Amino acid sequence: MSRQLDEAHEHLERLGVKDIEEYPEIVSGAGDTDTREVYNQLLDAVETGRFDLVVVHEISRLSRLGPTEIHEFIQHCLEHDTGVEALDVGLKIHVDDGELQQTIYSMVARLMSDLAQIEHQQKLQRIRSGVRAAQSAGKWTGRPPAGFVVEDGYLRVDPAEFLHVREALTRVDRGESFATVAGDTGITESTLRSLHQDRRDLYLGGEAEDDRVDEALTDVRPLEDVRAEDSALEELRERVERLEEATGVNNR
Repeated sequence: MSRQLDEAHEHLERLGVKDIEEYPEIVSGAGDTDTREVYNQLLDAVETGRFDLVVVHEISRLSRLGPTEIHEFIQHCLEHDTGVEALDVGLKIHVDDGELQQTIYSMVARLMSDLAQIEHQQKLQRIRSGVRAAQSAGKWTGRPPAGFVVEDGYLRVDPAEFLHVREALTRVDRGESFATVAGDTGITESTLRSLHQDRRDLYLGGEAEDDRVDEALTDVRPLEDVRAEDSALEELRERVERLEEATGVNNR
């Protein structure tokens, strides 16, 4: 960002402009609330007639704020007697340009906006393709499960952490309450519930449907299957939790 600002300042100095205001980071992303707020501040300043000229370093990036934003921004500036210059493409649209020239430049800007959108979609497609290719090659592309780490793109077991999680889930599976185990192990109750519901077979039985996870488990195999077989344990655990909650209320 500092380089872009320096180049914009140098350009304005060559034009003999001394009264300069900066509106940085106005195109960092459409979902960025601060970005939109700063951009709106610039639009408001243009509307009040504060500026004769707005210089942007990369006008094509305005398309991140909307597919028609480049064209609308230029029109907004011209309607309020403010010229626009873009350093990245050498675009110069001034208030004293003829109507035909302004129209041509606006058409060029609209085309740039369309091309920027196409480029953005192509970039997203390349990212998605890269993720699929990495997954096909056995690489892990997301956040690893609890007790696992990613090394050189591949999933590996962190033995100490994995066994810590396994022990906690074993206690839960055998009837201890989530709250008690969470307090003893430091693993949050919500995490324990999620792991027990979604990945019980992984931690207690050493079973994984994902080949990448299954391959990583070879570091800690053989693993004894510690899944509880008593179907009444879930009901027992709920009764224990209700009893603990009732006791906690009575002790207050």
